[in-house]
Parts: sequence; structure tokens; C-alpha cells
Amino acid sequence: MASSYAVCRLHMGGRGSLGKCLQRLDTCLHRSIGTNVVAAQADSTRRDDSDEKDGPKSLYVVQAERQEQAERSVLISCPSKTNEKKFLKHLSTHGDIKKHFFYESYGMYAVVEFSSQESVASLLEGATIPIDSHESLVPFKSRLLSLRNLGSVGSSNQQPEQQRNPQTTPPINELIQRLSREESIDHQITHLTESYQLTEENSRLRFLVCSLLKDITAAYFPECTIKPFGSSVNGFGKLGCDLDMFLDLDGISGRNLPKSGLSLEYQMKRANSERAVTQSILSVIGECVDRFGPGCVGVQKILNARCPLVRFAHQPSGFQCDLTANNRVAMKSTELLYLYGELDPRVRCLVFTIRCWARTHGLTSSIPGAWITNFSLTVMVLFFLQRRSPPIIPTLDQLRELAGPADKSMIEGNDCTFVSDFSKIPLHSNTATLEQLLCEFFDFYATFAFSKMSINIRKGKEQNKPEVTPLHIQNPFETSLNVSKNVNSSQLDRFVALCQESSWILQQSENNTPRRHSGGNTPAPWGLVQLLMPLQVAGVKSRKKKRREAASERIKSLLESLKNKNQQ
Repeated sequence: MASSYAVCRLHMGGRGSLGKCLQRLDTCLHRSIGTNVVAAQADSTRRDDSDEKDGPKSLYVVQAERQEQAERSVLISCPSKTNEKKFLKHLSTHGDIKKHFFYESYGMYAVVEFSSQESVASLLEGATIPIDSHESLVPFKSRLLSLRNLGSVGSSNQQPEQQRNPQTTPPINELIQRLSREESIDHQITHLTESYQLTEENSRLRFLVCSLLKDITAAYFPECTIKPFGSSVNGFGKLGCDLDMFLDLDGISGRNLPKSGLSLEYQMKRANSERAVTQSILSVIGECVDRFGPGCVGVQKILNARCPLVRFAHQPSGFQCDLTANNRVAMKSTELLYLYGELDPRVRCLVFTIRCWARTHGLTSSIPGAWITNFSLTVMVLFFLQRRSPPIIPTLDQLRELAGPADKSMIEGNDCTFVSDFSKIPLHSNTATLEQLLCEFFDFYATFAFSKMSINIRKGKEQNKPEVTPLHIQNPFETSLNVSKNVNSSQLDRFVALCQESSWILQQSENNTPRRHSGGNTPAPWGLVQLLMPLQVAGVKSRKKKRREAASERIKSLLESLKNKNQQ
């Protein structure tokens, strides 16, 4: 099997060393296809029954299931008029197909999951290297394939076009029209969440990209795994978000100390620090991805950052990817956010709504700067929900108190312990609707004492600021860090002003019921929709000012009238 991409021309001094390296990569690819993530699967099997009885699955179980699906999957570039029936019939000669779907990214692609890894191995055995007389190809084989010569072109009229799964969010104008047709603000918030959150197919594709990248790194670290973290798996990811990946080397065997007697140990290179080891590993992996990774373009090795990483674009999936190798605290943050999102469906709905609102008004941006980040907004929503009466979600300290021995986690001196068993977490009965919570969120932060207080989801209450900064949000695990240190005063003032104006809009009764444009059946913007229209919110100041002026005139007139009566 080979990719249809001519990755790059070879600029290496020794062809022999290149051939050996590629041979190692090819060998490890086939070896890794037959190797499961044993520890994760054992954990999945052990907890599967209890998860079904006691509630949501833990993030570890979900990741293990997704990784197993990815190991049985291939990614295939297809002509735009592929006959789906013939395509599946051809692939099924290698084994039963469990699931498949099509999507578009620089052309049409299909993700195909087989029932067994043996079927994938059979498929790879039957694939061929492309014949290209114009360019020299890097003969690295992966599970990224291209479909050729199945008589697919010209036969598409015999069947309907394949359903192609969306990989991006709908345009804001289209979303506004949809939301305007809903019957309540609660329905609008739910609709927005369903339109923005990652789909089942998009999640599968993210794990498959991680699995394809693992096939490259396994040449050097056969027991490694590559896991997505952050928005790709914490439940708060938006369609089109970046794919953050973690090269996990902790599962490598042989770390147990010998009990007694003779023993053998591996000879290994040594470095001055763990950071130096991380930089060295990512430098080599980045070079391999750049030279051998089909579809991986624009590779950057950003090794001197606070957290070293390799950044690249994966064209077949359309994902912007960041690979790190020593970011365990970020993995625990991912697990914590996933847990909060699973505890109550209102958590995710409110986070998606506030993020969309903030992006619409330019409070957040994909460009680094003084803006509030999505992570900071998410923590602010969690803190707000902890401050309800009764609380909707517990504090991090409460989750720590419920933790068992298996949950204990100390990372670089930081206490990252919290319970992972959902059945142990008691929840209060708070029946507030999404509409009520949205309005209360804006009220809460419109009057919050940002000048004095810090936001702290570990304690679940305001704390005195430990430093002079406009906005202070304590990092849940690295408690000495402020996750919003980049935010300046003007951006915080804009956030507070928009909270005030958005709260005022929601409190106007005429804005809280569906309505239509005069003389037609087209629904007019109302409810949540008005908060997603910057001009609508910007007009609040002028309207409120006019109302204040009118009230002032009435008071002035009344005073004049009383003065005249007294004189008479």
C-alpha cells in the first residue's frame, strides 16, 4: 500500500540509511497493526459493565474504544463520483466492514472501519505502490490509500450521491435562521450545541489521524501511543477545531525494578533534563513526519516553547495538528473537563453558547493576543455553575475528596487527583432552565468584582487576587499560574459591558417570544439570536441612554411642577 501523495524529493546523503529507516517504518507499521493497547483495553473491559450501570463511561474507556476502532480503520482518497456499492464490495473481499462514511477535505475521502485488524493487514497486502514517472516517491506505506480504476466514474447516475459528513460548523447567518425558527430559548441553545459540537464521524477521524501518526513514531518507540487531548476529546470541541496530540511513552514496559539476583537492563542515551529528552524526541519525529508522512504539510518544530511541540497540517483530514510529548497536566485538564461535561448536559450547552457569543463579538480569536481564550471562558462557566444555589457541579476539591487510591495523581509536584468514578459523585437537584442560566451568567459576571477577586474552580468560591492583573483565573492544577494572564483591561471591560447589554436584552419580554417579520412568514430574530448579532447588542447602549434621558426629563418636569405649586 502507498499514498497517492508524492511527499517530497529526497535530499539525503546516503540512500542506504534511508532504505534501512523506511524498512524499519514499514516493519513497525505491520507490527503495530497487530498490536492493541493492552492496558487501555483491559481497563475498558474491567469498567465496561459498571459504566453501563452507573452512568457515563470514563474518558479512559472512551479513548480505549476509539483507539481500537482507529487501529481497524483505513483512510481512502476517492474520486468524486465513486460508486459506493462497488467501492464497498471491493473492500469487503478483505473482511467485514463495520462502519464507513464519506467527507470532503481537498477532495473526497472515506473512513472505513473493518471488524478485525486482520482485514486491514489483508487490504495492505493487496495495495500497490503508484507508478509516477515524473517524481521520485518516498516508499513509505501507511493506512492512507487512494482508490484507482474501479470503473467508478460515469456510473454515479445509477445511485444517489453519497452522504458526506460535515467537518465544519454552519455559517453564522445560516445558524441564525435556524435558531429563529425554534420555539424557546432552551431549544435555541440545544440546537446551537448540536450544530457546533464534534460529530461521531469527526471524532473517529481524529483518532484515526492519531493512529496514522503512531505508525510513524512506532519505528522508534514500538510501545508508544498517540492520544488526542484538549477540545478533541473533552466534549467541548467545535467542528473544525485543532487536533492536539500527546505522544505517550509512559506505557513502555520494563520500568519495574528487579526483585533480586541477576538482571539485564537496556543501555540508553542520557540527557541533562526531561525537557531535553522531549525536545530530542520531537525533533526526530518532526523530521520523520515531514519527510515520510503522507498528507502532512507545513511541518514546524517549535521546540523552545514552554511546551515543545511539532505543528503541521494534515491535508486528508483538514486538521491543524499539534504534537507534544510531555504535557501530562494538560491530559488531566482534559479528563476534568470531560467529567464536568458528562455530569450535567447543561454544562456543555452553556459553554458552547457562551463561546459562540464571545466569538461573534470578537472577545475571542484564533490569533494569539490579549483576548480571552476558550479555556478561560470554559472555566468561567464552570465557576458560575459551582456558585448556583444549589450548585450544579461540584468543586475540584470535592472531587478530590471522593477519589480512591487508583485516582491518586501527582505530576511535577502538582496535585492532579480527582475521582473518575461517576457513581461516587453526588449531585444537587437544581432545575434551572438553560434560559435562566444564560441570563444569570451575564448578570453574575456583569457585577463580578474582577478588580479584587480571582476565579477558582478548585475551591468554588472567589479568592483574593494573588497578583495585580485585570483578570485572574487560577489554573485548576498548576495553582500558581493564571490562565488568563494575557487578558488586558480593555478586553475585560468589553466582556463586562457585553454581559451587561446581553443581560438587558434577555430581560426584555418582547425579545423572549418567537415572532415573524411584518407581512410575511419569515421568522424574525429573537431570544438567543439577538445576542449573536453584534449590531443588535451594540444598539443597547443608545436605547438605554434614550430611556434614561426620557426618565430624567419626566423627573425634571415633576420637580418644576412641585416648585411652581410651592411658589403659588
